[in-house]
Amino acid sequence: MKHRRTLCPFAFAFLVIGGMGGAACLSGNQQPNASPGPTHAEHVAEKVASPSAPRLDLHFDPDAFTLSKKSLVSWVQQSADAVAAFYGRFPVDRVRIDLRPVQGAGIRVGFVFDDEPLRIRIDIGRETQQSQLNDDWVLVHELVHLALPDLDERHHWLEEGLATYVERIVRVRAGLVDEQEMWSHFVWGMAKGRPRGGDRGLDATPTWGRTYWGGALFCMVADVRIRRQTQGQFGLEDAMRSILLVGGNREVVWPIERILRVGDDAVGVHVLTDIYAEMALSPRDVDLDAFWQRMGVYVSNGEFAGFDDSAPWADVRKSITQRSDQLASNRPVVLWRSGG
Repeated sequence: MKHRRTLCPFAFAFLVIGGMGGAACLSGNQQPNASPGPTHAEHVAEKVASPSAPRLDLHFDPDAFTLSKKSLVSWVQQSADAVAAFYGRFPVDRVRIDLRPVQGAGIRVGFVFDDEPLRIRIDIGRETQQSQLNDDWVLVHELVHLALPDLDERHHWLEEGLATYVERIVRVRAGLVDEQEMWSHFVWGMAKGRPRGGDRGLDATPTWGRTYWGGALFCMVADVRIRRQTQGQFGLEDAMRSILLVGGNREVVWPIERILRVGDDAVGVHVLTDIYAEMALSPRDVDLDAFWQRMGVYVSNGEFAGFDDSAPWADVRKSITQRSDQLASNRPVVLWRSGG
């Protein structure tokens, strides 16, 4: 059961971790290895935070990066808050996040480890700049993984596909990226998730395209179908929130049938189980040209070219990225720790 999930460099995500007014940030005069235990600021943060607030233990050596400690902590905090806002709560009570320095610049790759507590590792170039943090998707992708139960390996496409789809929506709602960029990315990526010759369905075709983008395609189709069948009352996020509410996060192992059933029951329509029956063991294709046209996503020569708000499903498209006024019920707190 204890294993590692690897993030492919082309799947995307941006992490977000919140905190209590930056209480986790220490003075620039603090020596990175001077105090291996909690600092005074961290003790204050733990006392001020709600007893039920999720805790993110952030570990890195501030001297290893060109970026300031404050910038890195803020990046994690922002990402965690964005994920919590999408789900209505942060997915787990505690997670450790390790920022590992590597040569060069940019956020390279992320991993989720099924340790106790759960652990995320993000490899970051030592010379990474603030603009690269602003554009990053990797952290959010890995944080979204925390919001779904661990699945059997043949269903890995749902884990990666959900993270690939939800990551961009999370970032749009948080104001970190705009709608045009999101739909442009979906136009580019969803086509890579369609079945090709020899395909045997999502459960039996573990290629990169079908795992990440085939899973994302499943999620997008489900999201739109839920919104249309419920007249806009619910979306995929409501199904996913219901799974969290009954304890379905990365800390537990569930069969995929339970995940789909709980999600369907929450929104009152059997969309997830129906689409799974269509796509799991057969190469069910999606006519993306027709789909984009109905959604009012104009595509020219295979690339995103704008919106058509007169399209029949344009309101559905807009609702996917519409921000909710509802605040997360358990805002996460980031606590910085020096080194490993």
